[in-house]
Amino acid sequence: MKIIICPGMHDLALTQSFISGWLDIYNGSIPENKVNILVFPGKDFSSLSALQILQFLRDRLINSLESPIIFISFSAGVVGAIGAAHLWQLLGGRVRAFIAIDGWGVPLQGNFPIHRMSHDYFTHWSSCLLGCGQNNFYAEPAVDHLFIWRSPQIVQGFWVDSSIEIIPPKGRLTATDFLLMLLKRYEAN
Repeated sequence: MKIIICPGMHDLALTQSFISGWLDIYNGSIPENKVNILVFPGKDFSSLSALQILQFLRDRLINSLESPIIFISFSAGVVGAIGAAHLWQLLGGRVRAFIAIDGWGVPLQGNFPIHRMSHDYFTHWSSCLLGCGQNNFYAEPAVDHLFIWRSPQIVQGFWVDSSIEIIPPKGRLTATDFLLMLLKRYEAN
């Protein structure tokens, strides 16, 4: 399984912090050779470009169209990533899931599972008006926009809109817990 990380327009250190916030736990639960994580090296406005993200995927995954990929995108990166996911499918690639973290105001539709993670309830509620699928997360108490990306392992919140396919935990969980449950589900299928 391949995971494509599409950050927004922010310091690279925040993305490294996001990855380390869940990767050690995730790698401990599955064999390392089953996961390949690629980070789109977007700078400034390239995070908004579906074509640049698609070119990155084509350069890195030349012979891997049949291998399912999961997109994890943040903020402005959600804009480019959703377009790249659709373009990847048009080329014959498989998108296993799309996870948008704080992609406020970005319409999300697709013939693949879509999940939203938000830094507060207002962002969750207002973003879902533009499409969100099932199994979403919002931080409670609310946190800063960049904080959910930098430190998902300590952001507390709620799992909402759960389907009958996954039984959500009772009460609160961390953003990392939510993300790991989704990744394990898609890794198993």
